[in-house]
Amino acid sequence: MARLLWLFVSALLLVPVCAGARPPPRPDADAEARAIVGEWQRIVTPSGIQERHVVRLGGIDQVISVRGRDRSNPVLLYLHGGPAAPMMPAAWTFQTPWEDFFTVVQWDQRAAGRTMRANDPAAVAPTLTIDRYVSDAIELVDWLRATYGKRKVVLVGHSWGTVIGMRVLVEAPERLHAYVGIGQIIHPWTDEALGYAYALEAARADGNAGAVRELETLAPYPGTDLRGGRIDAQRKWVIRYGGHSAYRPDSDYYFRAQRLSPEYTPEDHRAIAAGSALTLDRILAQWDTVDFRGVRRVGAPVVMLLGRHDYTTPSQPVADWLAAVDAPAAHAAWFEHSAHFAPIEEPGRTLLTLVRRVRPFAVAAGDGAPLED
Repeated sequence: MARLLWLFVSALLLVPVCAGARPPPRPDADAEARAIVGEWQRIVTPSGIQERHVVRLGGIDQVISVRGRDRSNPVLLYLHGGPAAPMMPAAWTFQTPWEDFFTVVQWDQRAAGRTMRANDPAAVAPTLTIDRYVSDAIELVDWLRATYGKRKVVLVGHSWGTVIGMRVLVEAPERLHAYVGIGQIIHPWTDEALGYAYALEAARADGNAGAVRELETLAPYPGTDLRGGRIDAQRKWVIRYGGHSAYRPDSDYYFRAQRLSPEYTPEDHRAIAAGSALTLDRILAQWDTVDFRGVRRVGAPVVMLLGRHDYTTPSQPVADWLAAVDAPAAHAAWFEHSAHFAPIEEPGRTLLTLVRRVRPFAVAAGDGAPLED
């Protein structure tokens, strides 16, 4: 749920144009910068992969990007947050080093970004169920295994993507070398209550009467329904007090960097807001079905990246769950200077965790070569 506030505000920019009138084309001020970034990150190794595919999943066309410097490396599938907040346009800020060790797949999920543009929103809207996203993910995992000749994949979930990822872990562990959770959701209602308490305490300590008043009007929070802007009102102050990006009052650095992505056009960026407007309340209406507290055994290794300052999806419930679960392997990696975006806030530590704690599972199964000293 990391980007809800920003996406909500962005959706307000989608003002209909009067019939018969066309707005003048917008100057693309970032085109040259995108081209520079694109050339800088271009895969040139003879054994590398740099591909974009439109894959038919769950009856609709869905867009993926596949990048890596050696096709013998394990495949890593990244499940983005939101819902409908693709990581593809931000991936250039942190992913390049990963591509030395993994073939990394960014997927614009149902109604997200480029996938949103590839389909009729009216036809997709009735299909926006958590079960359908999970089925899409399993279909994509199988497509990747068949296309790139791998026994299994590494699955990385972030924020909303962890709901999908945990379901795949529970229902199809035989397809996974490991599951990695970033900004993991175990029980969303617990997360919302913890985030609310954090924001209210921080606002009171700051002497911010306006914030205290806005938050107190939400009580009791989260209640039984987060729709109607309630979750956005809570996120506003969680973000302001560093519970989204550590030590920062906002995450503009992350959102603005997406404009320089060579993977995305301005039209693709505008589709993100439209996708959020289509998906958010539909997913929130199903939020009370999400509860992994009772999952006590899983069939694949689990690694959790825990942001010490994350109050968007707080880390302590994840650490508690991980300490109790029966798994082939379980590891909690605390990120002391991160909130909700460990790969961007502490990119070096994220890379070390993936290489040292996750990649060996794939190597042991024959889907990658041991690293040279």
